[in-house]
Amino acid sequence: MAGITSSIGRKYAMALSAMFLLIFLVMHVSTNMISVFSVDGFNTASHFMGYNPAVQFVMQPILVFAVVFHFVMGFVLEIKNNKARPVKYAMNQGSANSTWMSRNMIISGAVVLAFIALHFYDFWVPEISYKYIQGNNPDELRYWEELHHKFHDIWRVALYVIAFVLLGLHLAHGFQSSFQSIGARHPKYTPVIKAFGTWYSILIPLGFIIIAIFHFVTQ
Repeated sequence: MAGITSSIGRKYAMALSAMFLLIFLVMHVSTNMISVFSVDGFNTASHFMGYNPAVQFVMQPILVFAVVFHFVMGFVLEIKNNKARPVKYAMNQGSANSTWMSRNMIISGAVVLAFIALHFYDFWVPEISYKYIQGNNPDELRYWEELHHKFHDIWRVALYVIAFVLLGLHLAHGFQSSFQSIGARHPKYTPVIKAFGTWYSILIPLGFIIIAIFHFVTQ
């Protein structure tokens, strides 16, 4: 495989990081969706995730690295592509040549990255503070209430909904693009990947939106 310093190597590495994040999103929405159906079930699942050494000291650092790497690499590729095409095409017909999202992945990516920073501030930072800075004893019953409280204000719910819609738009192009970057192109399988990516980009953000709205309306 080409090194990460080459264009092909960067695209390949970015695609692999994207696939890791796609898997993480499924796990994340699945765990959070438990909060809609069972307080005890969500507390149990969250406590397991929060105190499992493999999750905390292996998967979590990998996740943080994957998030940073994916978005930094996206910005790098955008800059490289712009430098390679310093003069815009004279007859750029916009949507006739590509979708709006494919032409503005850097914009949606920046918004999604800003949202991830907010999400970390809302959940990850308090969790780190609770366990490692304040040194509190484990409390298996606190997780559902903490999640529920975060969606008390309508402005925060609206912000999350907007962010998840933009995430869906980002995924709509990024899902298929990541498979293409690793060479998964075949007349037989490409339509299947595209269709699966469309449903993925709808259902995953929709799941997160349902969770946010549920906790707001049940305050």
